[in-house]
Amino acid sequence: MRLRRPLVRRHAAGGSTLCAVSVFLATAGAPVAANAATPSSSSGIIRAVGAENEYADVLAQIGGRYVSVSSILNNPNTDPHTFEASTRVAQEVSQAQLIVQNGVGYDHFMNNMESASPSSLRHVIVVQHVLGLPTATPNPHLWYNPTTMAPVARAMASALSQIQPSHATYFHAQLSTFISSLRPWLQAIAAFKKVHAGTSVAVTEPVSNYVLQSMGMRIATPFVFQADIMNGVDPAPQAITQEDALFTRHRVKVFCYNQQVVSSLTKSIRDTASRAGVPIVGVYETMPTGYHYQSWMLAEVHALSAAVEHGTSTEHL
Repeated sequence: MRLRRPLVRRHAAGGSTLCAVSVFLATAGAPVAANAATPSSSSGIIRAVGAENEYADVLAQIGGRYVSVSSILNNPNTDPHTFEASTRVAQEVSQAQLIVQNGVGYDHFMNNMESASPSSLRHVIVVQHVLGLPTATPNPHLWYNPTTMAPVARAMASALSQIQPSHATYFHAQLSTFISSLRPWLQAIAAFKKVHAGTSVAVTEPVSNYVLQSMGMRIATPFVFQADIMNGVDPAPQAITQEDALFTRHRVKVFCYNQQVVSSLTKSIRDTASRAGVPIVGVYETMPTGYHYQSWMLAEVHALSAAVEHGTSTEHL
């Protein structure tokens, strides 16, 4: 049975506002899909949209002074899966010359809005397609995978260069800088794995699983439990008991808790971990305020390292 998170679940949330991303940064090719009208910008600045703010941030880094980027899912305090499109969001999408979205069912609402305002000149980068993943990919949180953003950044640079060929050299210089900026994160992952490979970790859902696995950690929570929480399904009572036992019997060294999507059950599990003295590391689906993608990912790895090495809880970045 394929276990996937639905697009809309639990309580409604105010995730429909767009947030402009600063574009004066230094940083980010692969083919992109084009859709059918003519989005353009009379100012010479490329209008771009990132469905998730982590992709918007990287797009802004690569596009630099030649792009104006908006993000749709950008509030780290709301459930991203309760998103409801507004007229303003639809207008931003209709005017975008370049869109970057996650795929694997995580942001299917983007497909609906793009279909409502087709354009043969719009470029759409779907991360799922860049990575060659099937729609049935069980964990949609692709941005946590250390192997994701470099090829996506190359696709961004390629698309921007197609839109503005005269600035292709600039975009690829930005790309090179961005790729280099990922190095501290990758080095931190390798350093942790060298010392702490095999460390057991519990999770509520598979938000950070890709990076946990890259760090050599062993995820003790059964995936069926994670998928139930992710999909808004009540796990079986025995599964909850099994999850609690990971803490009460001290079978894990750290607990990764999704701070962004919570329920009475996940709060209860967090409390059990806290009483058992298991350090808690908060993870997010939407990039928190004050970070760029690479500094956010590095902060998560540092928080995990502090939890394993010093028993430090970092529930909020």
